[in-house]
Amino acid sequence: MKLSKILEGLEYKLIKGNLDKEVSDIIYNTKYAVKDCLFVAIIGTTSDSHDFIKDAIEKGANTIVIEKDIEIKEDVTVIRVESSRLALAKMSAAYFKNPAKQMVTIGITGTKGKTSTTFMIKAILEAAGKKVGLIGTTGALIGDKKLPTKNTTPESYELQKLFSQMVKEGCQYVVMEVASQGLKMQRVAGIEFDYGVFTNISPDHIGPAEHENFEEYLYCKSLLFKQCKVGIINTDAARWQDVIKDHTCKIETYAIENNADLKASNLQFISDKDFFGVAFDLSGKLNAHIKASVPGRFSVYNSLVAIAICNDLNIDIANIQKALETVTVRGRMESVKVSDKYKIIIDYAHNEISMENLMQTIEEYKHKRVICIFGGGGNRSKLRRYAMGEIGGKMADLCIITEDNPRFEEIADINEDIKVGLNKSNANYIMIDDRREAIKYAMQNAQEGDLILLIGKGHEDYQEVKGVKYPFNEREIILELAKELYG
Repeated sequence: MKLSKILEGLEYKLIKGNLDKEVSDIIYNTKYAVKDCLFVAIIGTTSDSHDFIKDAIEKGANTIVIEKDIEIKEDVTVIRVESSRLALAKMSAAYFKNPAKQMVTIGITGTKGKTSTTFMIKAILEAAGKKVGLIGTTGALIGDKKLPTKNTTPESYELQKLFSQMVKEGCQYVVMEVASQGLKMQRVAGIEFDYGVFTNISPDHIGPAEHENFEEYLYCKSLLFKQCKVGIINTDAARWQDVIKDHTCKIETYAIENNADLKASNLQFISDKDFFGVAFDLSGKLNAHIKASVPGRFSVYNSLVAIAICNDLNIDIANIQKALETVTVRGRMESVKVSDKYKIIIDYAHNEISMENLMQTIEEYKHKRVICIFGGGGNRSKLRRYAMGEIGGKMADLCIITEDNPRFEEIADINEDIKVGLNKSNANYIMIDDRREAIKYAMQNAQEGDLILLIGKGHEDYQEVKGVKYPFNEREIILELAKELYG
């Protein structure tokens, strides 16, 4: 594409060179530099790619975009901008011919609930015969085709490239997780979402490489509502008014407790032979009885978002009801049926907040016993291990402590840390280092009415040990074990 075309709509200063040239690609990492590419120099959290401009030019870059004054002697075009990240986002959109404008775009932000909600919306739209793209924690999907991604919200260039692929494959809709980090780093800059969603907020992602404090975290969430047409807001959530402060969109609301445009009441937590999930009555903009096959109170909130958006998109209530009654979300309260005697749930909970929320959700179902299988990630905070041990000890009838991505630590050392928390809560626990064997033990010893809860792996399909990722898919392992144990 012509450089002049890529720069349309961007504020910049031409330092040297000319704009009448072809650009072969846009890159921001010299590893991917090719002949006649445009290199964007970005100041990152750990490095400054202005230091690698010479390398980019040597590899063939014919245009350099900078955000700080730096002398470049080589015979290339140099563009100066205020923000390289913003420039990367806008240039990437132009380079891929603004694909987001060719689809209905749905962006979801919040501490919890993003992944499950994206899958619910996708399921409903697909039940209505629509082709849908999805981007989030579990990667990117175009229909059933999976594409790997590095971040929950990919860098703007990768994001626009994914949008472009989705348009080419005939997607009419894209639903994506919009992480606070993605908003802060301007990865979604220049996109006007048709719908923006706020699920909830609690302290998370606060630290040197993420958000300075909770207020900054909250502010970054609020940015979505300055770049969407309609904001769908949970009025039961803490600080929701702050999230929509200075918003520029139309606001629609949902809730269980408070007044809202769409409200759920008469919640039922159902766990029987044929169904494990929630049911509720819907009132407000839409009146209906809803069943959702993802267990827990939070599943009601996620369902409300999906219903609100799909109703606005004129999807028939029958399609909404049918899709929610059968929806599954990989690794998020994912039920795997192998026996009428007991239930098994896989969940990605891998810190104390998500683990406690999960255990509280499970309590509402009144199972005979809760058997909780979990470990701790290697090269991660010991405090997290102590806390998870304490929560598991308090809230489960039996804890089976095992491996979970030990990375470069020894499993025994990680489990000793978990034991500190377990002993603090006077827990009933056993240690089985091999995760497959831990699952097998639980299945062999499960009693009528028990719930086996597998925590930490969720959608992951590997175990990371000493720098190597070994295949490990919990769903497949459960089904293999069921065949082995029950024939």
